[in-house]
Amino acid sequence: MRAETRHQLKEDRFSRVTLGAAEKTAHWSVEHRSTLAIAVVVVALIAAGAVGGWYYLSAQDEKASFNMSQALRTLQAQLRPAGTPAQPDIPSFTSAKERAAAAHSQFQAVVDKYPHTRTADMARYFLGVTSVSAGDNATAEKQFKEVASNGNKELASVAKLALASVYGNTNRPKDAEAIYKELTNKPTASVSKVTAELQLAELYQNNNQPLDAKRLYEQIKKDTPTTEAGQLATQKLAELK
Repeated sequence: MRAETRHQLKEDRFSRVTLGAAEKTAHWSVEHRSTLAIAVVVVALIAAGAVGGWYYLSAQDEKASFNMSQALRTLQAQLRPAGTPAQPDIPSFTSAKERAAAAHSQFQAVVDKYPHTRTADMARYFLGVTSVSAGDNATAEKQFKEVASNGNKELASVAKLALASVYGNTNRPKDAEAIYKELTNKPTASVSKVTAELQLAELYQNNNQPLDAKRLYEQIKKDTPTTEAGQLATQKLAELK
């Protein structure tokens, strides 16, 4: 098998695992009133090509990416009812918190063993995600800040969006607003202008600023009338009436 073919297969496998993790992580965003914060941006990150080829720039990154894939598989493992025995050879957990804790340890291992790789930056991002699931917002904030400062532009914007969500959920709406406005003014392939706008509008809505929320939803509806974002804005406007 040609080297580039093997390389592509590795990227395809990694992308499938990451997409699955994004779907699972969507539950985190819904539970914390962050409609698009994680799932959409991680999928967009892959679609934009920021991940493709990103994890295979060196032998260390290739090794790190294998461990990263295992951690992501843990994050998307099945949940089973309490008291139900685990099936042999099929990883499963009794709660999302237990699953997040197991994945957190694996992401931390990637960071500890391969700290200077680009894969470690993505692992740090997921350390933030799993910290939120564990209710540890302080650690989540620290991890998201680190990725926002040191990651590449695409991953940094994803981390900023997640950081703003943490701020919004810990009674720091002004800090969240500042980040959303920054992302609106400087969109990336992984965090579009409309994604940041939707998050900002939802922040306004959740913090008793209905006029600001309405203004922004109306703008989104006007700018993207036929898109999913435009439809969501229409639904949100109906809630504000």
